[in-house]
This record gives sequence, structure tokens and C-alpha cells, in this order.
Amino acid sequence: MMTHLAAGPAGEHRTLIMSLFGLFVLATLGITLWAGRNNRDASDFYAGGRSFTGFQNGLAISGDYMSAASFLGITGAIALSGYDGFLYSIGFLVAWLVALLLVAEPLRNSGRYTMADVLAFRMRQRPVRTAAGLSTIVVSIFYLLAQMVGAGSLVSLLLGAESDAAKRWTIVAVGTLMVLYVTIGGMKGTTWVQIIKAVLLIAGAGLMTLLVLAKFHFNLSELLGAAAKASGSGDKFLQPGLKYGATGTTKLNFLSLGIALVLGTAALPHILVRFYTVPTARTARKSVLWSIGIIGVFYLMTLALGFGAAALVGRKALAADKSGNTAAPLLAEHLGGGAGTTGGAVLLAVISAVAFATILAVVAGLTLASSSSFAHDLWANVIRRGKATEKEEVASAKLAAVAIGAIAIALSIFADKLNAAALVALAFAVAASANLPTLLYSLFWKRFNTTGAVASTYAGLVTAVTLVIFSPVVSGNPKTSLFPHSDFSWFPLENPGLVSIPVGFLAGVVGTYLSREKADPAKYAELEVRSLTGLGAH
Repeated sequence: MMTHLAAGPAGEHRTLIMSLFGLFVLATLGITLWAGRNNRDASDFYAGGRSFTGFQNGLAISGDYMSAASFLGITGAIALSGYDGFLYSIGFLVAWLVALLLVAEPLRNSGRYTMADVLAFRMRQRPVRTAAGLSTIVVSIFYLLAQMVGAGSLVSLLLGAESDAAKRWTIVAVGTLMVLYVTIGGMKGTTWVQIIKAVLLIAGAGLMTLLVLAKFHFNLSELLGAAAKASGSGDKFLQPGLKYGATGTTKLNFLSLGIALVLGTAALPHILVRFYTVPTARTARKSVLWSIGIIGVFYLMTLALGFGAAALVGRKALAADKSGNTAAPLLAEHLGGGAGTTGGAVLLAVISAVAFATILAVVAGLTLASSSSFAHDLWANVIRRGKATEKEEVASAKLAAVAIGAIAIALSIFADKLNAAALVALAFAVAASANLPTLLYSLFWKRFNTTGAVASTYAGLVTAVTLVIFSPVVSGNPKTSLFPHSDFSWFPLENPGLVSIPVGFLAGVVGTYLSREKADPAKYAELEVRSLTGLGAH
């Protein structure tokens, strides 16, 4: 992992780097403590008291969405794969149209704290909440892996620490901090951390974009030409197919990735719960419009950052980290003056602190979404059958946050070789397979029933996770697999979305038609009115 850094910024400027990190951690913990003092009931803990404006929630959604995968993973993917890497940015951005047009407003009107509230409205509570709760936790853990891997790459780069032990301790530290954010601050604390982090990330990425463009006289053609030349691939670097066009399998990989990215956003648990933090459906719609604008600007900047890293840092330096997760920090170091310079160390430290802030904020949001689902859906409504008090429910959410944090830490230790953006794409695939079919059928299909909902969720979830386990992501590839020395990968694609998403949708239809249970038309009519108008919404 970039051995010169141990002697460069990490050696000479380690105090500066650690001070910036420490300053951010202390500041965010202070905000969390301040916000946590105002948590009086379950509504405050789960939904921030529904007190945020459209702009504030738009920033928070952007903060949740612009994760370590976006900043570190996509920049690295573009730097290593050129045009094919930029497909991540396009997929992530286009996905918001599905969320805006189909999900944001009906979800805010129909639910209370979690996605399962919508599903349980007109179906049997216990089986539907169990399925939705398990799905939420699995998707969140996949997404958490990406953030933890990004954190490990980032901090080991900064400290010049090449050992696996350093990465593992970093992952443990991030996991501990995320549990603190959630248990102390709840949704209010997490949202304010997201807002601050989104502003810092846009500012940091904007500064780097200006510096990159200045190097090439604000001429995009000159930047792309330099990137193609430095990549070693020539014009192929700027054309489709460098990563996803060599064989039929890689083309299917691209198609699977695209479907997962476009359909996954509208079913991500930590994004869905954001729609409950605003007072009205109109504000939820405004917050999505704000987030589309902010995220759109950010993903345009990843184009300059990725190609800038390819042109300025160079293929050899980038290839030292096969996942590409260190491309953005290395570019920051170069833009500041290069390795060993004070300017390089300062910009590296600032951008890395922002990236670390990104990771902390996103893992807090994910942990909150999954622990809320456990407490509200599994504990309060399935295990306690609706008899749990609000105090008991919030306490179980905090305990769940600790348990989910521990699981994420344990799994992340083994995933350090994977690209953060690729890991997030897996989370998108699982969400689109298990959550999206059930959510859309529940909102828009009158005949849909409990059997269909349970079949859709479990079929999509089990298919997606099984195909990931038996894919090249887990075994068979000595460079990037979780288990590089084993090979049990009979499924050829790296992303399961092409198979698992249709399975989820089909299972919902088959389960509904095979079941003798009849949906309640009055309940559907009530849900339809509420989802479209907000009448009776919490």
C-alpha cells in the first residue's frame, strides 16, 4: 500500500493528519451528544421528530448516498477502468428517478418508521415484518462492509501501515464510533452528522476538481487525452468495453450491475427511512429534488477526479492498491505538491478526513436503519406482538446497533481486497431483489397478499445472497476474492442482479396467485388514498 507514504506524509506530518481526524471525530461526537439530549421518545430516535426541512433532508440524503463507495470507490474505478468505471456514477444518479417517481411520496405518506410499516398496513403483521426486518439487516450489513473496507484502505494509506493488523484496528475503531453515534444521537444526531459531512464532501471534491481542471487549463479534452495516455490503454480507456466488454460474461456483468444500481436505490433501507424525518409528503418530494441536484453535481465531479487520478498519479502508483480505493487521497497528495511536501500532506490530510467523515456518517445511518428495523419490526411487533413500550423498543434498537456493529466489523476484516463501489453494488442488488418488488406490489397492486410479500422478499434475498456466495467476488479470483486460495464460484457474474431481481418480482406474482388468501380491497383503497394524499399519515 504505497510504501513511500510511510516516509512521506505519514512520517513527517502524522501529527497533522491525526489532529484533523481527531478534530472531526470530537466535533461529530459533540453534535451527537447535543442532538441526543433532545431524544424524548421513539419518534425522536427513529425519525428525528420529523423536524427537518426539505433542504436539510436533501443534504442528509445526499450525505447517506455519497458514501465511501462514491468518493473512494468510483474515483478508483474510473482511474483504473476509464469509461467503464464512470458507469457507476451514471447508474447511481439515474437510480434517483425511480426513487423520486415511485417511492418517496407514497412511502412518507404510508409508513411511520420503517419500510415494513408500509407492507404491514394491509397484510398480516408478523410474517411480513419478519421478512422485511431480516432483509433490511442483510442489505445494511452488505453496505456496511463497503464503508469499513474504505476506512481500512484510507487509514492504512495515511499512516503508511501496510500490515493487516492496522487495517483491522481501523475497522474496529470505525465500528465502535458508529455504534456510539447511533446509541447516543439516534436519527437527529445521525442526520446532523450527515448534513455537515455532505457539505464537507462537496467542498472537498469541488476544490480537487478545480485543481485538476486548472492543471489542464480547464480543457476537458486535454484532461481525457492525458488520462488515456497515462493509463497504458490508449483510446480504449475512453471507450466502452475496457472492463465490461471483453467477453460475453463481462457484458452480462455490466448489464447486471446497471440493473442493480438503477433499481436498488429505491429499496435501500437507510435511504427509505430518511423520508420519515420530514413533516409532510411535499417536503419529502422537495428533499429528493434537492438531493438529485447535489448528487448530480458530485457525480460530475467524480469524472474529473477519476480521470485526473489516471492522468496525474499514474498507473503504477494506482495499481499498488488493486481495489482502487486510494485513488482520491493519492490525487489530493499530488495536487497539493506531491509526496513529502507540506502542501501535499495538508491536502491529503484534509481530503482523507472528509472521506473518513463520509464513512462514519454513512455507517451510522446504516446501523440506525438496521437496528430500527430490528427493534420496531422484529422485537416490538413480532416477538412482543405489539406490547412493547416505546422505552423498551428504543433500548432494543440500541442493543441491536451494538450487535450489528460487531457483525459488520467481523465480516469487514476479511473483505479488505474488494473495491468499495463493487461492494455497494452488491448491496443494491440485494435491496432491489428483496425489497423493491414487495414495496412496489404493496403500493400499486390490489391483489397482492401476505403470501406474495413473504415469497417475494425471501426468494429475492436468498437468491441474491446465494449467488454472491458462489460468485467470483467470494472465491476463484486470487487478486480480488474474499477467499483467494479457494474456488467454489459456479455463478460467473460478479453481481447477481440480472438473475435475483427478476426472481424477486416473479416470486411475488407466483406466491400471490398460488395463495388462497384474498387481499382486503378496503385496506388497499385506504392505503392508496393515504399514499397519494397523505390523509391519515403519521
